[in-house]
Amino acid sequence: MDIYWTSITTAINLIFTLDNKLLEILLLSFKVTSIALLISCVIGLPVGTFLATQRFKGRAFILGIINSLMALPPVVVGLFVYINLSRTGPLGWLGILYTPTAMIIAQVILILPIISGLTAQVIEDLHENYKDLFLSLVTPKTQTIKVYLIDARYSLITIVLAGLAKGISEVGAVIIVGGNIDHLTRVMTTTITMETSKGELSLALAIGIILLFTSIIINLIVAYNKYFYRDKYYDR
Repeated sequence: MDIYWTSITTAINLIFTLDNKLLEILLLSFKVTSIALLISCVIGLPVGTFLATQRFKGRAFILGIINSLMALPPVVVGLFVYINLSRTGPLGWLGILYTPTAMIIAQVILILPIISGLTAQVIEDLHENYKDLFLSLVTPKTQTIKVYLIDARYSLITIVLAGLAKGISEVGAVIIVGGNIDHLTRVMTTTITMETSKGELSLALAIGIILLFTSIIINLIVAYNKYFYRDKYYDR
């Protein structure tokens, strides 16, 4: 028990004294995940909206693939990216293996299906409810999609936050393609894994506490948006 409480005390001290190593790890973690999330949203939101509002041959197959990709094992994604970016891989000439760029690519592959798949579900529900109305009013397609996005904004925020939670807590893929290199690719989850294996619990616990609070804050925001959206819906 003494070791446990000593580790907690040291962890809290690292947090409140703004330890340089801790700050470096935190900044890289949020940088990698933020960029991956931004790329996933730029691609996933339009793709999800397109699939929700268009009807064409093969649409159901594409949606099925996207929904299946939501459950991709992170270590498989990491292996896939590693093989392609390794020196003998087709993209080895880029020389980005064991860099934050490789970690961003891996996180995009994990986050993108979540963003596009859930967006398609949300927008499709609205499309089924309002498509006849918009057809009768001869509303332009761009205007219709704009209305859908505005009406679904609370649900879309929840989807984006779910993507953020997926990225910030990822360890399997990023440790394979990033290598957990000090001052270069070491992020929160990989540091926790490494420090725990070394028996150095203070830094691991400090990052664990921050990661825990980050997850709690994200979940609280998601819950708030969920109930706020529901209350707004019933108030209409």
